[in-house]
Amino acid sequence: MTFVLVLAFDTATPAVTAALHDGERVVAESTTIDARRHGELLAPAVEQVLRESGATLRDVTAIVAGTGPGPYTGLRVGLMTATALALTAGVPAFGVCTLDALAYAAEESGPFLVATDARRKEVFWARYGDPRTRLDGPRVDRPHDLPGELPVIGAGGAMYADVIGADRIRGPLHPSAGALAALAAGRLATLSEEEAAEIARVPEGRVDSVEKARELSVLGPPRPIYLRRPDAQVPGTPKRVTA
Repeated sequence: MTFVLVLAFDTATPAVTAALHDGERVVAESTTIDARRHGELLAPAVEQVLRESGATLRDVTAIVAGTGPGPYTGLRVGLMTATALALTAGVPAFGVCTLDALAYAAEESGPFLVATDARRKEVFWARYGDPRTRLDGPRVDRPHDLPGELPVIGAGGAMYADVIGADRIRGPLHPSAGALAALAAGRLATLSEEEAAEIARVPEGRVDSVEKARELSVLGPPRPIYLRRPDAQVPGTPKRVTA
């Protein structure tokens, strides 16, 4: 199936990034690093890449969002936006693991790791055989638990260079929607319309375990990868106080 114009964005990290891909190249891209303003910055970024390319939402044929893993608040901004825009435009929405997009942009030919900030002094990470092949993960661990020796792509490595080893740190630090779009466009070009529709269907629930996350291929439904529960929890029933 030919997807002529792919709109992609990611809000799973401090980078709020959006891009438009015409099936051959990235025609427009916008990235802002701001961990606290995902909700404010994403819509203007989408509008900017559409305007710069001379396109409108009605010209878009597929929407792709980064699925994390990432913090709950930022991650859901991108995925909810993808779902809403797909419904408005009447096109399918897909998801791509954010770590896969970082790996795709890496200039590494051999095995390497990708790591992003998971907060709580932890990192989300995955191991790759090359920029297109995830071998393990995503997982969430302490920096000192990362497999040794391999180069580490991403801000999760740079933040803990003193633990991991400064000589192992590589760029890019943040995901690029351009890489996300190119990775998705390449996969979409190999699918029939029926296969693409099947992938875009969203099963109930979310990806909240390493096992579920590892089952996802390069392109999947727009389901969030959390790997742990959000910090904010619904309060339980108050305990009864007795005299």
